[in-house]
Amino acid sequence: MTANRADNSVKQGFAAGGSIAAAVLLLTVGILQVFQGISALAKDSVLIVGPEYSYALNTTGWGWIHLIVGLLIALTGFGLLTGATWARIAGIFLAALSIIANFMWLPYYPWWSILIIALDVVVIWAIATWDND
Repeated sequence: MTANRADNSVKQGFAAGGSIAAAVLLLTVGILQVFQGISALAKDSVLIVGPEYSYALNTTGWGWIHLIVGLLIALTGFGLLTGATWARIAGIFLAALSIIANFMWLPYYPWWSILIIALDVVVIWAIATWDND
């Protein structure tokens, strides 16, 4: 029984540290998505629009999506840093929404989208496995 309790304690230690990291990552991903949205809205020359695909929107539409999702994610990351209970649920939901948005953004910036998707998966894991008891 003691080994099981120690094993659970170690897991919770990693998850608690991961939750703080998740909050910081949410805040960072949110800010980066805001900048990504601003860049798309400004029709920056950094964006390369490829061939049409099933989920095609113009860069202005994607800019607004990334800007709004980024602001919501950053606010949720701040809420998670302060220990707000609502932020755990919102963080998982918004990270999942970010995964979907970045999947559909793949033709514009594939490596960036894959990086954000991977970070969102880590965020979901950290928030979901952390037990605040």
